[in-house]
Amino acid sequence: MENQIAGIHHVTAIVEDPQQNIDFYAGVLGLRLVKQTVNFDDPHTYHLYFGDELGQPGTILTFFPWPGARHGSRGTGQVSAIALAIPTSSVDYWQQRLTSYGFIVSEPTSRFGENSLSVYDPSGLLLELAAQPETSEQHIWESGFVPSDHAIRGISGVTLTIAQHEPTATLLTETMGFRKVGEAGRYVRYAVADSGPGKHIDVVSRPEVPEGLVAAGTVHHIAWRTPNDTEQHAWRETLIRQGYEVTPVRDRQYFRSIYFREPGGVLFEIATDEPGFAVNEPPDQLGTHLMLPPWLEQRRPQLEQTLPPITLPVTKD
Repeated sequence: MENQIAGIHHVTAIVEDPQQNIDFYAGVLGLRLVKQTVNFDDPHTYHLYFGDELGQPGTILTFFPWPGARHGSRGTGQVSAIALAIPTSSVDYWQQRLTSYGFIVSEPTSRFGENSLSVYDPSGLLLELAAQPETSEQHIWESGFVPSDHAIRGISGVTLTIAQHEPTATLLTETMGFRKVGEAGRYVRYAVADSGPGKHIDVVSRPEVPEGLVAAGTVHHIAWRTPNDTEQHAWRETLIRQGYEVTPVRDRQYFRSIYFREPGGVLFEIATDEPGFAVNEPPDQLGTHLMLPPWLEQRRPQLEQTLPPITLPVTKD
C-alpha cells in the first residue's frame, strides 16, 4: 500500500443557531473556538471550528450554522455519531456536568472495552464521550471551561451507518489503510496503526433503515488526514483509478481538500495537515475575529452586516 490515512482530520456537521453552537461546544464542552470564518461555498453563513489549543488535526469539530434550517433525519449513508475522548476517570464528571446544564445523558455503556456516555447537542447531533485509558495532555484546551484533568482529548472516532457493509469495508481496508480490530453486535471497528486522536471508525450495517437526510442536526462529512499536498495528489489519483468521482483540490485556507462519496453514501474528505489555523491569526488570538479568505475580503462589510452577531464565553464557571 503506497499511502495510508493518518486518522480523522475533522468532522463537519450542520446546526441551526451559531450562538447556541458556541455556547455548547466552547462553554459546556470546553473546546476552543479556533476559527470563525464563513462557509466558502456559501459565505452568507458562518463556518465555526472547535478543537484543542491550536486546532490540531484529530481534535477538530466544524459546523455550518444555518438559522431556520430544516431538521435532518438519521439513517443510512451517514456519520451517525461522533465519539469524543475523555479520561477514564472523568465519566462521572461529564455525566454531572451535562446534566447540570439540562441535557439528558445516558448511563455509561460499554463497547469495545470503552465506557461511554451519549448525549444530543442542542441541534440533535449525537455525541458519545468515550473513556479511554491512553489520552494525551497535548490535545486539550487548558484555558477552556473544563478543568484539564477532565478536558476532552480530541475525537476518539465516528460511527458510520450504512446499508451494505462490504463495499465500505473494502475501501477502508484495501485502499485507506485501516485494519479490522473487533466486532460488538452490529458494530465493526476499524483502526489505523498509530496512536493519537481520531484513529478508529465503527461501521454499522442497517439495511432495514431508510436513507438519512443530511440537514440540521446531522453530520455533513468526515475528513481524513494526509500530511501534505503531494500525498493528497496521490490519493486523488488512486481514488480516480478506482472509479470514484473526486473533486479537484479546494483551498480551505487552513488545509486543502478533496471530496468523494464512499460506497455507502457518506461524504468523505481528505484534508492536508498543512498549513494549520495559525496561518492568518496569531495562536493566542485564534477564533476571536471573523477571518475571511483573500477572495472574500472585499465583501467583508456586506458579510458582517448579513451574519448574525456572536459572542464568545469569557469567564470560567
